[in-house]
Amino acid sequence: MCKTASYLFVALLLAGCAKQAPFLSLHPDNPHYFLFRGKPTVLIGSTEHYGAVLNTDFDYVKYLDELASNGLNVTRTFSGAYMEPQGAFGIAGNTLAPANGKLITPWARSSESGYTNGGNKFDLDKWDDAYFSRLKDFITEAGKRDIVVELDLFSNYYDTLQWKLSPLYHENNINGIGDFLNHKEVIALKHADLLAVQEEMVRKIVTELRDFDNLYYEVCNEPYFGDLIALDEFEQHMTGIIAGAEQDFAEKHLISQNIANGSAKLDKPNTLVSIFNFHYAKPPVTVDLNYGLNKVIGDNETGFNGIADVQYRTEAWDFFAAGGGLYNNLDYSFFTGYEDGDYVVAEGQPGGGGKSLRSQLSHLKHTMDSLPFLSLKPRPDWVNQMPTDSTTVRILSDENGNSLVYLNSRLQGDSASARVFTITLPTGAYTGYWLNPVTGNRINLDLILKDNGRAEMKTPVYREDMALVVRRGF
Repeated sequence: MCKTASYLFVALLLAGCAKQAPFLSLHPDNPHYFLFRGKPTVLIGSTEHYGAVLNTDFDYVKYLDELASNGLNVTRTFSGAYMEPQGAFGIAGNTLAPANGKLITPWARSSESGYTNGGNKFDLDKWDDAYFSRLKDFITEAGKRDIVVELDLFSNYYDTLQWKLSPLYHENNINGIGDFLNHKEVIALKHADLLAVQEEMVRKIVTELRDFDNLYYEVCNEPYFGDLIALDEFEQHMTGIIAGAEQDFAEKHLISQNIANGSAKLDKPNTLVSIFNFHYAKPPVTVDLNYGLNKVIGDNETGFNGIADVQYRTEAWDFFAAGGGLYNNLDYSFFTGYEDGDYVVAEGQPGGGGKSLRSQLSHLKHTMDSLPFLSLKPRPDWVNQMPTDSTTVRILSDENGNSLVYLNSRLQGDSASARVFTITLPTGAYTGYWLNPVTGNRINLDLILKDNGRAEMKTPVYREDMALVVRRGF
């Protein structure tokens, strides 16, 4: 073989070896978790109120830097088909409520003035190149930091106020689309002209974003307020539009479905859906009811449980200890002017957030990353005796006994104490540590289990919650 041919052969070989890892996908060895950029992955985040792209005042680079500084790796954003008025839900600095003239959407502005919240009306027959540049840049910047983007294409409109702000409302566009007042008819298949515009938006976004590996789609945020049959038909229809738009793509994106607030059992899952997301989840019930689907179970919006860190930290730990694969806190410390999340969330806000909570969630992320979680599954029957108070104990373990044990005592008041409980693991020697989920501090321990493998465990003194990580062998 001549020298030139040899060089060409080596170049082709290296090019083949350098093939990009598959897009975010369910892990083939355990689809309760993800495969991302060649690594088993759980997604944990603390997200601004979904306006990072559609609100041009928002500095999303600073925001993504803050997430990455804590090792958090998922964010959630809305497409621009839905936005909110100032003051909606009592949120201070709501990023989904852009200031006058600061909204950008998939549709271009026309030359006719009169959009409700400043600037010209929209032309639903034309795309806004600046919007797609901003959307792509946001996902690119997230990808540089190994952050996955959940893009919500639509949302329930909740009220006429939200509907009257949408470019799809007839007074806000020059096309005469959306000439009705009932906001419950938007996320439905009732109006053919509106549906055609919505379908084209989905196809356009899916086509524009075909090359991003750090992305998955959620069809509709909270499609369970209103006409449930119409909402379900719309969601099923749009799921098919996404799949159809990607049918010839070499790599396809995962699709998420937002199932319910709290807990619900999904009996007839859409086969095109890979992530089943809940809001304000009630772990571990939410996971328990749906674990048999063998897909990722997510908790991708929190709130309405006060502003204290403990509420959302314990929700996250309980969710993963039950077998969940995604947790995303709705963080009210982020908005325009506070893109680094420095705003101190005050009483009266719909939820919590802030630097201390993000630091605490980073301890969970690091702990999950340290575990062989692909081989783990929830094993409630391995907890033999609970503490004498109403502390709950969850255990995630594999056949060899590698385990995450989590104790939640947040309802026990302010007194700190040690707790005693009993678990059963396979007979053998273990090394591990107690982990304080608030501080990340560790206390190492060794454990030898004989006979039936039952062990009475006494925790360090703690107040709200405690975790235990054990690995087989010394």
